[in-house]
Amino acid sequence: MAQNSVQKDNVQIAPASGKLGVLIPGLGAVSTTFIAGVEAVKRGLALPVGSLTQLSTIRLGKRTDNRSPMIKDFVPLAKLEDLVFGGWDIFEDTAYESALNAGVLEKTQLAELKEPLTAIRPMKAVFDQEYVKRINGPNVKKAANNMEKAQMLIEDIERFRKENNCARLVMVWCGSTEVFHRPAPCHQNLAAFEAGLLNNDPEIAPSQIYAYAALMCGVPYANGAPNLTTDTPALLDLARDRHMPVCGKDFKTGQTFMKTLIAPGLKARMLGIAGWYSTNILGNRDGEVLEDPGSFKSKEETKLSVLDQILQPTLYPDLYKDLHHVVRINYYKPRGDQKEGWDNIDIFGWLGYPMQIKVNFLCRDSILAAPIVLDLALLMDLAQRTGMRGIQEWLSFYFKAPMHAPGLYPEHDIFIQLMKLKNTLRWMRGEDLITHLGLEYYD
Repeated sequence: MAQNSVQKDNVQIAPASGKLGVLIPGLGAVSTTFIAGVEAVKRGLALPVGSLTQLSTIRLGKRTDNRSPMIKDFVPLAKLEDLVFGGWDIFEDTAYESALNAGVLEKTQLAELKEPLTAIRPMKAVFDQEYVKRINGPNVKKAANNMEKAQMLIEDIERFRKENNCARLVMVWCGSTEVFHRPAPCHQNLAAFEAGLLNNDPEIAPSQIYAYAALMCGVPYANGAPNLTTDTPALLDLARDRHMPVCGKDFKTGQTFMKTLIAPGLKARMLGIAGWYSTNILGNRDGEVLEDPGSFKSKEETKLSVLDQILQPTLYPDLYKDLHHVVRINYYKPRGDQKEGWDNIDIFGWLGYPMQIKVNFLCRDSILAAPIVLDLALLMDLAQRTGMRGIQEWLSFYFKAPMHAPGLYPEHDIFIQLMKLKNTLRWMRGEDLITHLGLEYYD
């Protein structure tokens, strides 16, 4: 489809012309796997498996119309050839060196991508040991207060924009999980937040400083971790005032992905669940960080919330009110990025008779996360060019703990999430929304 500005049903989409810069706090396993993958796809060395924007189609009109274009042909997305990458990290390794250390991709494959990956050197990071306790590194910014650090990030963003001749930018947080915090007085409005930056308020996390800098520069922000970031009144107000889209939080990759597949099916059949025990072993940097109880608490909150929202125990107390849900994550270095998740699900059916489901998912964490980063970068850029601002709930499909408007419950059912995403794309293009009612075929 042409990249020209289009007007349908009062929805205007600006063209995706020029370079799109993808800025990433955290050049670790996920981000280097994402960057390497895009570079491999650009060169015809691989397929972008797992990416809806690159491989999925979207049905338009009736089933009998046989109109199912590729999403990337239906809406004007930035092309992979126009993506350029930059980021921050507490370690000084280039993206190539970081990818080798992460051990996700084969060395022979990385050798083919050495040139573009070596060119990506991390900028000095904003880091606070109180928020990520189990790792530390030398490549960090020094300043008198956090407002100065935010200004340094703003300078980094604008320098990257100029040096890479970027028409637009997006930021996707791929950094480590920060310790669990709840909103504090400094998060209640922008004035309080900026005062907190000046006064080094300990309730302001590094991820919030990145988000502030991004929004001040007119850059959409997606939160790939479970920590408190843009889901605060101060930063949400800033996003709306600056007409910037934000979304999050916590990439939905392995075990939680499986939960959002299985739980809706059990609920659809009105089968009861007595207990759901989940445990993981993981040996990458994320696993090491999650050994800290504070960081694990952030992850646990997002992983535990999924079943409660899908199963709605207040509506179905006989089936789900007494569900015993347990989540465990253990750091196990030999496994590296190849995470293993075990689920034991105790269900019951007709007349209360018990049954069990066992799931053993031997997944690759960063391989599942990388296409999510790509889709979010492209779709957040699309949202900005469409004039959308604030929380982008239609991107809940990608997150364990989707951001949502106050007073709403988050939608976790992955099939409803996918319908929301595709209907939003249809709305952008003035196409009829698909309800799947089907009565029109039998009139």
